[in-house]
Amino acid sequence: MTIAVCPGSYDPITDGHIDVIERCARLFDEVHVVVAVNAAKTPLFTEEERVDIIRHTLEGSGCTNIVVSSTDGLITDYCEQVGATVIVKGLRQNGDYEAELGMALVNRKLAGIETMFLPADPVLEHISSSVVKDVARHGGDVRGMVSDYVVEKLNVALRANHD
Repeated sequence: MTIAVCPGSYDPITDGHIDVIERCARLFDEVHVVVAVNAAKTPLFTEEERVDIIRHTLEGSGCTNIVVSSTDGLITDYCEQVGATVIVKGLRQNGDYEAELGMALVNRKLAGIETMFLPADPVLEHISSSVVKDVARHGGDVRGMVSDYVVEKLNVALRANHD
């Protein structure tokens, strides 16, 4: 059985993330979508909220081989715990490769875990969690970049932060 891990901050999960995850689910027997908690970042959503949002967003995908979880440790440790042999990362044309290559080499050195890069769908490659949050904070419409559920959750979170 081949197990892949798709780690990310997913704050929030975007349509670009969903595209990569669904494509990954066609390539591997089991895919772990892992919210990687980074103490250096201040996310809009809690770890638990991000896991819930991902689960809810993926419900209608038809992919039955996806596990959603989180970790505040090394992704390589998580991979070893679940028996994953590959980390899958989506790449956009904005320098993602340079940023991800170093981490891929470190992960291989630490645990022998390979990294597979999937190019983003050109229709979605401009979308990032940061752009989504920025547009939403300024009252812009993020439909078509994230699921309707994420739009709802963004509206609630941004209202709470505004009050």
